[in-house]
Amino acid sequence: RFAEDLDNDSTTFNPEYSHQIFGDDETVFGYKGLKIILYYNAGNLSTLFRIEYASKVSENFDCVEADDVESKIREIIPPGFCTNTDDFISLLEKEVNFKPFGTLLHTYSVHNKEAGENITYEIYKADMTCTGFREYHERLQTFLMWFIETASFIDVDDERWNYFLVFEKYNKDGATLFATVGYMTVYNYYVYPDKTRPRVSQMLILPPFQGEGHGAQLFETVHRYYISSPVVLDITAEDPSENYVKLRDFVLVKLCQDLPCFSPDKLMQGFSQDMVTEAQQKLKINKQHARRVYEILRLRVTDMGDAEQSRGYRLDIKRRLIGPYKKKQRDLAKMRRCLRPEELTNQMNQIDISMQHEQLEESFQQLVSDYRRIIERLAQA
Repeated sequence: RFAEDLDNDSTTFNPEYSHQIFGDDETVFGYKGLKIILYYNAGNLSTLFRIEYASKVSENFDCVEADDVESKIREIIPPGFCTNTDDFISLLEKEVNFKPFGTLLHTYSVHNKEAGENITYEIYKADMTCTGFREYHERLQTFLMWFIETASFIDVDDERWNYFLVFEKYNKDGATLFATVGYMTVYNYYVYPDKTRPRVSQMLILPPFQGEGHGAQLFETVHRYYISSPVVLDITAEDPSENYVKLRDFVLVKLCQDLPCFSPDKLMQGFSQDMVTEAQQKLKINKQHARRVYEILRLRVTDMGDAEQSRGYRLDIKRRLIGPYKKKQRDLAKMRRCLRPEELTNQMNQIDISMQHEQLEESFQQLVSDYRRIIERLAQA
């Protein structure tokens, strides 16, 4: 945002992953004092890239060759980046001309304790027809390689992609500027005969903004956007991370908690088809996600200090969790009919019933712990 940010450690952050660039060991060979400099302007994401090092092995004298760090990183960042700091700083003056792409969907504010004021954020929906967005997205997606373990670039020429972007509004010399906070990509799958199923592919909130609730704001805004479409069947996610699942749980419970089918008295009667139907029709939530919503909301209205209520909740959850174990038992019944005695003994040794009970209880306790955190966050929302 400012020229002095280049020398301010608080405005920089390190990657969580680098295996997609430097291999599984995440190491670089052949340098002493290696420093990879990769800076972005806050709004347009104009890029500064160069490498510095104290010394480098020489093929002539050491008979080995240093890793080509520069070419590896050039593979993921688009051309047109700066290598000179002065050139990069000069681009800051153009940031005042940068405006978010697409259509404004939602505006919200977050109180910043350090600044002692509310900061305004905006969420936009964009596509590749927006002037300059294709080039901006090429720069934006480079963050995925450093912060999502299994990231890959998408085919932006496929028109079924939707892009949702979060920006912070801030003031600089009396002008209003925008800083990139994060984004989400969603692919619209066709469902026979006339529906679509949006699937979240990538979601990233940049490290300086994490822990401030932007992920929940983005998720809920995107979900509400699709709820309004009559052709959308339900909304899913591609290979969701553990953190994403927790975020989804929080937002979906927040949306569902006021639906009549999730009233306290109906929650205590157990998971029902009415819950599945109402969640799908009103909020485009599928059966699996509706079940998790039910379990969280039922825990909220259950007195776990009451032996009868606690037992009822425990049995209800474990009946779902025990599914994979029952499958193993059915497989074992088939083995008894098909395997020789020595083969059956070997398989029996792998299916330890007492261990299954321990794993089941461990899964239940972990689930309740996760659910309690969501309930606590709901109480603070």
